[in-house]
Amino acid sequence: MLCKKVRKSIQVLYLGPARRASTSADVRERESLQSCSAAAAGCYHDHVANAKNHSIPCGLRTVFLDRDGILNEKMPEGQYVTRLEEFHVLPGVPEALRRLNQAGLLTIVVSNQRGIARGLYTAADVDAIHAAFQRQLSSAGARVDAFFICPHNKDQCNCRKPLPGLFEQAVAQFPQITAATSVMIGDSFSDVEFGRRLGMTTIFIEGDPQRRKSGAEEAARLAGFTFASLPEAVDALLAQR
Repeated sequence: MLCKKVRKSIQVLYLGPARRASTSADVRERESLQSCSAAAAGCYHDHVANAKNHSIPCGLRTVFLDRDGILNEKMPEGQYVTRLEEFHVLPGVPEALRRLNQAGLLTIVVSNQRGIARGLYTAADVDAIHAAFQRQLSSAGARVDAFFICPHNKDQCNCRKPLPGLFEQAVAQFPQITAATSVMIGDSFSDVEFGRRLGMTTIFIEGDPQRRKSGAEEAARLAGFTFASLPEAVDALLAQR
């Protein structure tokens, strides 16, 4: 079953000016930006980008973010954030998101939430966590523009990263999104591979070395950039604009 058929797999908690239909001008701008990014990176393809992309898109518009380990503390391997009391925002994250917002960039969270399929928590629990997170961000003048999650177990859908379903859902909600003008920020192999397959610039976040998933070393090797934390990655992204 595809994620797009599961209503609770899509949680859009901010529907401000960013959500609009594409116009002919948007289409022309997307085509121009795609050409620009392809020329700079030399590795944008419709399906898989096998080369490392060491270039920040010259027309960056969207920042895709994994959740656990990027925005909040990751649980030990094999454990899940199941309730709000376990959701601890990492230092500097609200400020980093506010800076992305102020720069006019879309911030989209894409997260595998296999614990739902395993019965450890529900989609409503995830909604409640995200709603509380948005309130915390709002108090800091920040926001996440949308959350897209995969609630499925392995091999049950096309939306579990690194498969492209969550990106497709984001594009359906925000038609101005293109892979060529996006970056993916994550801390696992599936995050980096998700971005690489779509042709995005990828950023690996080192995070807590005691809580990395297997394959993190390969993810760091394949990613276009590596930083210690989201605030450091945002510094680099905004310095290039």
